[in-house]
Amino acid sequence: MKKVLVAPDSFKGTFTAAEVADHVAAGLRSVDVEPILCPVADGGEGTLDAFLLALPGEVLHIEVEGPLGEAVRARIGLFNNRQLAVVEMAEASGLGLLGPGLDSQDREAAAIRATSYGTGQLIAHAIQAGAKEILVGVGGSATTDGGKGAIDAVESLVGIFPPQLRLRVLADVDVPFERAAQVFAPQKGAGPAAVQLLRARLDEFAEDFERRYGRNPAGVPFSGAAGGLAGGLWSAFDASLTSGAQAVVDLLRLPDLLPDSAAVVVGEGRLDSQTGSGKIVSVVASQAGCLPVFAVVGQNTLSAEECRHLGIHQVFEATDAEALRAAGRMIGELVVQTKGADGP
Repeated sequence: MKKVLVAPDSFKGTFTAAEVADHVAAGLRSVDVEPILCPVADGGEGTLDAFLLALPGEVLHIEVEGPLGEAVRARIGLFNNRQLAVVEMAEASGLGLLGPGLDSQDREAAAIRATSYGTGQLIAHAIQAGAKEILVGVGGSATTDGGKGAIDAVESLVGIFPPQLRLRVLADVDVPFERAAQVFAPQKGAGPAAVQLLRARLDEFAEDFERRYGRNPAGVPFSGAAGGLAGGLWSAFDASLTSGAQAVVDLLRLPDLLPDSAAVVVGEGRLDSQTGSGKIVSVVASQAGCLPVFAVVGQNTLSAEECRHLGIHQVFEATDAEALRAAGRMIGELVVQTKGADGP
């Protein structure tokens, strides 16, 4: 029986990565193809869950300040006898916390007001729990505050940042700090005037960070992730900035699953121009080698040529559970028809 590696990201606000994987797997099994399930994340929503699937650990539930100041319950993952903590920004300062009922005017106001303060509270709690290394997944944010809110929270709750503590930012895109407003703020509801306001504010923050900490994040790869939170943490706390997608791929030992696979299924809510900028879909596809890669997505805005450039052979759009299962079935049929070695 042929095997297919199923390694999708979440469809933000619709399906978790595990749910996408399960639905696609059901379709594969219906045509006698065995799925190898490996739901993934890239620093955004689902990153903590990916770590919890791969490593034994505990979860702390903390009440923190949401993106608009409301109280929200968020999680911290603690691993290796609390030496390692994983914080997911989307839990405290995520776009999904704003709710679907905002009109365009309210969404624009939220895009300007939203703060990363709650993420800083999570980092502070991880420090107080005794963590020696903190990984901060920074995708899926509601904010474009350059991380100022998070910095303020850490400095208020912890005081001097522990010099021996290692802070690593798992970024989902490699955009630099000064482009964060232009690239991401429109997705959060900001119109052209608001984007210009946010861009000017980020420029002011960058200069302020240089004065206060001696480090200006402008031009630094990955520093624009999560509305500049990555750059703020880099400036204030000497955080290292790395690809969240690659970190998760390494953690899950995904390359070890490829030799038994006849094909790979990737997935995310929207396949677009940002997919190739460090998103998990492109990272997994780059690992696949000669194996065919199929993408199951909520929406595809790329041309066939752009998909081929990413290493994707065919794209299936699916917006509900039935469509996800149907996509899995069609992929399974294609795999069965393709000559190649069966799994052991």
